[in-house]
Amino acid sequence: ETLSASRATNQQRDTTMPSDIAVYGLGVMGRNIALNMADHGLTVSVFNRTASTTEDFVADLPPDSGIRASYDLADLAASLTRPRVVFLMAKAGQVVDRVIEGLLPHLEPGDLIIDGGNSHFRDSQRRYEDLRQRGVRFLGMGISGGEEGARHGPSIMPGGDPEAWPLVRGMFRDIAAKAEDGEPCCRWVGEGGAGHYVKMIHNGIEYGDMQLIAEAWQLMRSGLDMPAAEVAETFGHWNQGVLSSYLIEITAEILQVTEPDGSLRVDHIRDAAGQKGTGRWTAIDALELGVPLTLISEAVFARVLSSMKEERVAAAERLGGGTPTYQGDKALMLDAIHDALYAAKIISYTQGFLQMRMAAAEHGWQLAYGEIALLWRAGCIIRSRFLDDIKQAFDRDAGIPSLLFDDFFASALRSADKGWRDAVSLGVQAGIPLPAMAAALSFYDGYRSAVVPANLLQAQRDYFGAHSYERTDRDAGAHWHTRWTGDLGEESVDD
Repeated sequence: ETLSASRATNQQRDTTMPSDIAVYGLGVMGRNIALNMADHGLTVSVFNRTASTTEDFVADLPPDSGIRASYDLADLAASLTRPRVVFLMAKAGQVVDRVIEGLLPHLEPGDLIIDGGNSHFRDSQRRYEDLRQRGVRFLGMGISGGEEGARHGPSIMPGGDPEAWPLVRGMFRDIAAKAEDGEPCCRWVGEGGAGHYVKMIHNGIEYGDMQLIAEAWQLMRSGLDMPAAEVAETFGHWNQGVLSSYLIEITAEILQVTEPDGSLRVDHIRDAAGQKGTGRWTAIDALELGVPLTLISEAVFARVLSSMKEERVAAAERLGGGTPTYQGDKALMLDAIHDALYAAKIISYTQGFLQMRMAAAEHGWQLAYGEIALLWRAGCIIRSRFLDDIKQAFDRDAGIPSLLFDDFFASALRSADKGWRDAVSLGVQAGIPLPAMAAALSFYDGYRSAVVPANLLQAQRDYFGAHSYERTDRDAGAHWHTRWTGDLGEESVDD
């Protein structure tokens, strides 16, 4: 049987009947997911390790809310219909393992544990394999959308046991965000850790998008000396075009919030960005896979550099800062910044989808890239108009090597090329750091270069380490070594 909100009636729910699902963990996300489920007709048992948290949560709920409290794990398990479904919203890492071990004595073969937290995909893969041996099903489910998304509809990226997904597909598609065409932003991603992997890539792209927007803001503000109100108005205008997205929208709103003295609220926020680790995981995985994830990696490093606040202040006093001196046509440069932001955003997604392609080959996943783009159209942090263009690119050619081979994106980059370079040049001349925007441009130039200076690197490696090289005028795959400190003769190293 497929568990779905459709099996609940619109009449007052009978609290003596077993619950459809349990939510373990009543932090902000867990509470809101439980309320979302109840809104969609599900009866939900809730549990938190700290009993007072559970008491406080249910205290103000009406009797017919569909949410019931449990205060020990035996009671939680007993309250559920079979097969039992327990949805975890616990802190990633060892906490999830401890929660699972605590639950297992109260579960039976065929029951299902779902991890909806920000777990590392390798942990989800391990838990899937381990629980399968014990007869318990497991799903690692990426959830994006923050507090608001959890309450009213998040983007949901399920992976794990493919036989378990049909059991809960109905309920999670019911509670997911809906795109403009009414399609739920909830689709099966793949086996094992695939769901949390795609969520990790989502978060990496989120890091990149946020950094790019911040760089565009600094170019406008410091490079063009634009008034705060004009910058906010510009982001609002951009949100009506190709850059339309949740992050552009909230940026326009943030930049309109002022203090009583008229100063911007954002100017009173310490310029030291935090991070929870998912962007760093994305960059580390890219290094392990050998993916040139330059933009997102630079976005992670930019946050790290921002956290060195005291050292940056001291360095500014010692080394001096940039001196913006732009005297050109500000309207043209503003268009250039728009084009640079759009082009760099294309590169960010290009690199993210390249990484998913490499991971799919590494882990044996069958990822549907166009469908993944659809998952992010609503509910999540990176939702944007842009994602429909990605879906269409994969519809045109599902096996495309990268988005840059698609005519739409290739044309967009050609159109943005001059503005992109002008904006990056403004940053260089004015001493405005553009780690993500410039890294994107360097990747673009490198990716479209038929010849790069890696041949010199190979010669250097062969000189000091006899690492060998291939020749362009010999058979591919044949390796050679030069006796650089001897007679300069060349010898095959394959014999």
